Amino acid sequence: MNENKKVALIIGAGDATGGAIARRFAREGYVACVTRRSLDKLQPLLEDIRSAGGEAHGFASDARREEQVAELVESIERDIGPIEAMVFNIGANVPCSILEETARKYFKIWEMACFAGFLTSQAVAKRMVTRGRGTILFTGATAGLRGAAGFAAFAGAKHGIRALAQSMARELGPLNIHVAHVVVDGAIDTAFIRDSFPELYARKDQDGILDPEHIADSYWFLHAQPRDAWTFELDLRPWIERW
Repeated sequence: MNENKKVALIIGAGDATGGAIARRFAREGYVACVTRRSLDKLQPLLEDIRSAGGEAHGFASDARREEQVAELVESIERDIGPIEAMVFNIGANVPCSILEETARKYFKIWEMACFAGFLTSQAVAKRMVTRGRGTILFTGATAGLRGAAGFAAFAGAKHGIRALAQSMARELGPLNIHVAHVVVDGAIDTAFIRDSFPELYARKDQDGILDPEHIADSYWFLHAQPRDAWTFELDLRPWIERW
């Protein structure tokens, strides 16, 4: 392990928020280690970071599988450098009426959006505690604060990840590990929003939807905070959102 390198591990580095967070940390000199279940889907992000002069490594890893998480963390710590920041950014928003929801899909949503967060954050926290420093950030949603019709599975998972973050923050804060939960409330500038909600996407020019790069700035802000003024929960929303 190269102690001179600092690693930012992004679990769920998608084309929008996760990718933007990886690029933001890479610009600050961190080695961006990014994961998805498919390595091929990471190639554009890896090329983007490298072309800008950063260092990036991609990993095909299923965050729901304890053995894969252990192998991921071990290989990064052994071959690349210490994980100084970890971002859990897996979502699983699949709306469905509670009258039609299936046990299989409910469990899968919880497994992806909550259980995987436990596995990855625990594995990384064990390494951070030995060094006496680190940041663990969870991407949350409005569903983690209140449930809504048609979102029982997603809300249950997001309530769970928020509770996990709260418990970890209280336990690990005294050990110099900063744990924070980011509530992202609103549509994000993605191809899905553009294609599925054109009227909403049209408000992009009015700052009516979230820019992934601006979300990423907030994640860096949390990581860079001094210990005497740590934030646990930060909510981000465009001005058009009703809350």
